[in-house]
Amino acid sequence: MARDIFKATDGEVRLALPLGLGKPITLVNALVRLAASDRALSLSIFTALTLRRPEPSSDMEQRFLGPALDRLFGSSPPLLYAQMISEGRLPDNIEVSEFFFQGGSWLGNDYAQRHYISANYTHARDVLIAQRPNLLAQLMPRQGERFSMSCNTDISADLFAMRAAGTLDFIAVAELNDALPFMEGPATIGEDELAMVLEPVEQVDLFSVPKRPVTRAQHAIAAHVSRLVPDGGTLQIGIGGIGDAVAHALIRRDKGEMDPIWGDAPMPLQGHETGSFETGLYAVSEMLVSGLVALFDAGVVRREVDGACIHAGFFVDARDMYRRLRDMPAERRAKIEMMPVSFTNALYGDESAKRAARRDARFVNGAMQVSLLGDAMSDSASPGHVVSGVGGQLNFFEQALALDGAHSVLTLPATRESNGKLNSNIVWQLTATTVPRHMRDIVVTEYGVAFLRGQSDEEVIKRLVCIADSRFQPDLLKRAKSEGKLSRNWQVPERHSSNTPDMLVRWLEPHKQTLPDFPFGTDFTQLEQDLLPALARLRSAAADKKKLAALIWVSFTGRPHPNEARLIKRMGFPGTQRVLESPVTRALRGALRSTV
Repeated sequence: MARDIFKATDGEVRLALPLGLGKPITLVNALVRLAASDRALSLSIFTALTLRRPEPSSDMEQRFLGPALDRLFGSSPPLLYAQMISEGRLPDNIEVSEFFFQGGSWLGNDYAQRHYISANYTHARDVLIAQRPNLLAQLMPRQGERFSMSCNTDISADLFAMRAAGTLDFIAVAELNDALPFMEGPATIGEDELAMVLEPVEQVDLFSVPKRPVTRAQHAIAAHVSRLVPDGGTLQIGIGGIGDAVAHALIRRDKGEMDPIWGDAPMPLQGHETGSFETGLYAVSEMLVSGLVALFDAGVVRREVDGACIHAGFFVDARDMYRRLRDMPAERRAKIEMMPVSFTNALYGDESAKRAARRDARFVNGAMQVSLLGDAMSDSASPGHVVSGVGGQLNFFEQALALDGAHSVLTLPATRESNGKLNSNIVWQLTATTVPRHMRDIVVTEYGVAFLRGQSDEEVIKRLVCIADSRFQPDLLKRAKSEGKLSRNWQVPERHSSNTPDMLVRWLEPHKQTLPDFPFGTDFTQLEQDLLPALARLRSAAADKKKLAALIWVSFTGRPHPNEARLIKRMGFPGTQRVLESPVTRALRGALRSTV
């Protein structure tokens, strides 16, 4: 089939490839192999979010992930072009450009960084069209003579519509995969719209994104966010721990189970939306995540717009979500309608209907850093070095500012640890900006909520300092005052001066049964779940000799973990404790004991 495609395009393929899960791996790899073997052929690929299994960067990561990679991430073969980019051997006749990266996956890779195209998700379609694509290839399930774009209507649905209208021309090819849920509505196309259908002898295993444990800080953030979402409103959340925590908190709120947690909060709480969901929410999100599906299953998301409770543009998640969608009765699954991002991420086109539907919207997204003046960095590690991409974040800020009663809620933990050093995520100035300060709205850390829209620079600084980690508040104050942006007499109010992890422990530890590590399940075994916090401590200590020595000391003095022998053995070390153990084994043992 790869040869037929190159023949049909006169040896020059300009491939529009969906982001994330919908990539037809078998077909794409065949095209790449053929182009690599014949330099007279030309292959250009425009895509985003190339999913790659992690490559363990240390012996300890290899011991933990190695035996579990297929179970956690799926056993699909890697995309050949990604391998070639990673190894620096992509031939000159193949070019790959992406507008969004899998988080951190291409840091340090010169080719990927040079060929990154910065574009809002809603603009990516037009950037793609400018490349003059002549081939669209996608992973699809089939029912009779009908096919579904399933996980990727995001840009593909618009491209098919434009081709039908005669404004675009390309060959469309589907690679069959029955593991994808068959999504109806705008996601479906007829067999006559496909030039070729690849039925591989062995269908690829779907890529799975394993759920990481929700941290205490993430649960605290969610407790704050859950008070900001009005009944009868509109919701958008993203993938990851904070998205899971927010969905879990909203379900708990509906059952009246958040009241004790809020009641014990040691900081002033913002937001007054604390009741159950009598009308229910409507969800419109570029990404369908398991948290939204859980809210749908729980009946919290049930307000219908044009017959659907959820409109979303794409999905990639843990395999459990794929199964849940497949197993839903067809009429129930039809309440989740996959749409192009031109619908989910923008108000253009039937604007009056969208405004009526998206009432009291709350768009909840994550950031990496926020400056004291309210601008945010969500896609870069340093100037020019892209971690992920803008994606749809700016689109949702635009909607929040344009819609009546709407807000964009930007979440981030107050601190992060890098190379053994603790840093504040609230800083004086950013090295790069994703969302400019004139669009600032609501920022939430584990220590509270800062309403920033319409506030003066000085008031914004005060409110952000109040939700920063208290260990960094003095330096933030000093800098803001030295720049003339804050009155020299202002001090942090006492009720905001104890923002520390110890305070979070005192607040949330009594409620740990209500705030599980994995609110919506996990592919990690129980042994692996027990190992995760210890490995996090070990990773934190790896760059600090004093911390590492402290863990080794705990291996002699600490109370043994109740499952210590099995956990040590799971990591490939002798389970029986010996006096003369390697320092690595001792450090792991100490990390396990420090979590007891």
